[in-house]
Amino acid sequence: MAGEWVAELLVGRILRTEPASLSRQLYTLLRAAMLDGRLPADTRLPSSRWLAKELGLARNTVLEVYEQLLAEGYLRARRGAGSFVEAGLLRAASAAPRRAPALSQRGQTLIDCGPTPLALDGAFAPGVPALSAFPRQRWQRALNRHLRHAPAHWLGYQAQGGLPALREALAAYLGQSRGVRCQPEQLLITGGAQQALDWLARLLADVGDVAWMEDPGYLGARSALTAAGLQLHPAPVDASGLDVAYAQAQLPAPRLIYVTPSHQYPGGAVMPLARRQALLACAEAHGAWIIEDDYDSEFRYASQPVAALQGLADSARVIYLGTLSKVMCPALRLAYLVVPESLIDAFRRASWHLAREGHYPTQAALADFISSGELARHIRRMRELYESRQQALRQAVTQQLGAALPLSGGEAGMHVLAHLPAEIDDVALARRGWLEQQLVLRPLSSHSLRTPAPRGWLLGYAGVEESAMAPAVARMARLLEGVW
Repeated sequence: MAGEWVAELLVGRILRTEPASLSRQLYTLLRAAMLDGRLPADTRLPSSRWLAKELGLARNTVLEVYEQLLAEGYLRARRGAGSFVEAGLLRAASAAPRRAPALSQRGQTLIDCGPTPLALDGAFAPGVPALSAFPRQRWQRALNRHLRHAPAHWLGYQAQGGLPALREALAAYLGQSRGVRCQPEQLLITGGAQQALDWLARLLADVGDVAWMEDPGYLGARSALTAAGLQLHPAPVDASGLDVAYAQAQLPAPRLIYVTPSHQYPGGAVMPLARRQALLACAEAHGAWIIEDDYDSEFRYASQPVAALQGLADSARVIYLGTLSKVMCPALRLAYLVVPESLIDAFRRASWHLAREGHYPTQAALADFISSGELARHIRRMRELYESRQQALRQAVTQQLGAALPLSGGEAGMHVLAHLPAEIDDVALARRGWLEQQLVLRPLSSHSLRTPAPRGWLLGYAGVEESAMAPAVARMARLLEGVW
């Protein structure tokens, strides 16, 4: 009798001590037996009453499983004859393709942009703020207040480009602290800087268009431009930032120019006024857009933050990008674009089509943080803390490594550059640093498109406690023993 060997297949395999329900266990066992051929096509399953008795289950449990398998197409019912295994299940399950589906060529290029970080935080992960110093209680109170009193429409879909109160607060803050000239309507709130870069690359350029990229430069921007199918052309960086004269003479005409003029990433150069004006004239001549990434310029230690390039742009060719990940915390996932008036409607519509906007209670809490002066106070505290941590890093490197590991940068931001000899594989050594010493050493060569690439590491200090700095440098010194 078919029912007997079906029961034998299942007896002893349904356990009442399993976390999964009895019906789920029976469903899983029957489904697997049908897919691997132990229950061949056209096999008649026993009646629900008989199988329930044999397995010691309630009949409703078996009925529930049969009905689910019928609904999913594993069984078919014949009037007056019972339930039968559907034909073709084994062929569908076993007909494996000869070759697994592959990534697209563009997808492979994207993931090959640089090595995947072995870890995202720890000593010396760049770009990680002092999370333990984040004013969590004050932020939580502001967030809870707006969650409790959020109007009903905040919980629905939005297409405004961001909460008006936050856009107003940001416009005032950016005008005062960064010299950005904009109206609140020109601000678009995004789900992080990477999302903003992705939108810019796809909305402002076509596949195959030319983009100039600082070299070495920011890997996140390279990934976004690559994903959009653009041709990336490296523009070398000197002590004044992107070399505009070289780019004009040696590179093809651009559609996009990505720059970090107030604090070049990762080298730290500040672009002077004459070169900024040359860059604006170059963009105007080529009909190109400039993407100004102002990622951590608030943390300048020897002088006031440098005014943004956007404030000089009478031609309205500059799109300004800022993020709250560095000044607040990465988990906030909020960034903003300042776009020319001609692009406001297009970017709002793109926001609706590509992402939807939301998080209005969070945006309201952030608007309060900015308007009350809490954000400015937090930035001042972090500026002092980061300067002290950078000094601790420099002191530890001097004491333990002397001149063997020269450092540069550090006038602003959250990392310094450690320079290695050209013959050293900074990627392989960084991998060893994590596996052997639990150090996060971001290779400098990964940020370059040129050959040969500069060798070194980005040493982030903002997220490292001062008491942990010297021990971390000691582990780095052990890693470098015998390397040169």
